[in-house]
Amino acid sequence: MAEHIEVQVTCDDGAEADRIADHLVEQRLAACVQQVPIRSTYRWQGAVERDDEVLLLVKTRRALVDQVEAVVADLHSYDLPAVTAVDIVGGSAEYLAWIDAETS
Repeated sequence: MAEHIEVQVTCDDGAEADRIADHLVEQRLAACVQQVPIRSTYRWQGAVERDDEVLLLVKTRRALVDQVEAVVADLHSYDLPAVTAVDIVGGSAEYLAWIDAETS
């Protein structure tokens, strides 16, 4: 099982993405949070929806995923925020060590 995780979170807009990213990094729950503008198509309450969103790519450790999810649930505007975690199965040793050093 991978020790390092990338948590993916979709946000309504840049302000929400900034608020969540800043909190995660300031609280040392993430070493880095990247923001990517995306266009999402999804089914919600029986209808197909399409929205511009911001995707957060949260670099953290597996041990912190529950805390990251709690922060997202607290700060997010959606009724059901999309939060998924993907194992980081490789990468440069120096980068992975940096994630360890920057998270608590």
